[in-house]
Amino acid sequence: MAVRALAKVNLGAVERNVARLAREASGSAVCAVVKADGYGHGAVPCARAALAGGATWLAVATANEARDLRAGIGDAIPVLVLGALSGEELPIALDAGADVAVWTVERVQELVALGRPARVHVKFDTGLGRLGTRSEEEATAVAEAVAAAEHLELVGAWTHFATADERGDAFFGEQLARFRAWAEPLRAAHPGLLLHAANSAATLRDPASHFDLVRPGIAIYGLDPFGEDPAARDLEPALVLSSYVAALKVAQPGDSAGYGRRWTASKETLVATVPIGYGDGYRRALTNKAHALLHGRKIPLIGTVSMDNITFDVGEHGLGAKLGDDVVLLGAQGAEQITAEDLAALIDTINYEITTGLTSRITRAHHRDGEPLEA
Repeated sequence: MAVRALAKVNLGAVERNVARLAREASGSAVCAVVKADGYGHGAVPCARAALAGGATWLAVATANEARDLRAGIGDAIPVLVLGALSGEELPIALDAGADVAVWTVERVQELVALGRPARVHVKFDTGLGRLGTRSEEEATAVAEAVAAAEHLELVGAWTHFATADERGDAFFGEQLARFRAWAEPLRAAHPGLLLHAANSAATLRDPASHFDLVRPGIAIYGLDPFGEDPAARDLEPALVLSSYVAALKVAQPGDSAGYGRRWTASKETLVATVPIGYGDGYRRALTNKAHALLHGRKIPLIGTVSMDNITFDVGEHGLGAKLGDDVVLLGAQGAEQITAEDLAALIDTINYEITTGLTSRITRAHHRDGEPLEA
């Protein structure tokens, strides 16, 4: 191992996932969401792969993300900032040539006062209860104010689903109906207005949610938006997280590993120390729950996950383990695989948090189906 913790990201997988979602969207444009550093995968390389796979838009959450993305992809592709922007952040987003979201007349007036061109998407809160206005009348008034302003362009109208990943619930349909009832008359009044609502789950769940543009995020990285099995939805996980065997020692009955002695040996066994921990985003809650892959076989994590190291029981016979051997924490090795969904289920969280939580201490290495990228 050249580095202590390595995330290998296959951009070929990202490209294929986006192409698969584009087919699902059946004519709607694809806006690839690359916020939170591409859900931990690397925003700029994944954005380029998404565009190669058929995306024609990109989206982020913050002004700084828009600035950094624009620096990496150039000026040709529309970038939408989905999140709230303070008065100080708004010029950063506009400097990046990003589209911005608004939902109050006051924000429209602030944009007008800046006296500079801005592309605007009006957000209608149909039930998620976060950003956007709940009032159809206010949402329409905001849209008309944008359309009437000299330097502003009314580009889109949008919403976001609360329960798209909970198949069979009724609220998803209620939100969809509420958005349609507001947005379609608005588009009739403003031909060319882009309507968009679908995240990854909605894109895969219901074609009625696709409108003019879909906004998949988690699925473009090959993670299942329903938290189940990516392969069942023809999605290909793009990230493999690995480290290496840094130490091997025999544990006798009664010997322990890790802080708090939360594991003790019941018989003689070989313990491997792997130099990765919660400082890298490998969650402490996985203590005594997770597995890793060594020589294509699962080995149990033993003892407390610490900031910089974790320990595994490689068994009485050691599986042929030796110093420097690759250990896969997330992804495939041989015929075995550990998915983000597997790890999330162990600690009652979601796959999103598993990959976005990977910190900058982990080196990212991007490739395309095993081939290094061209310089």
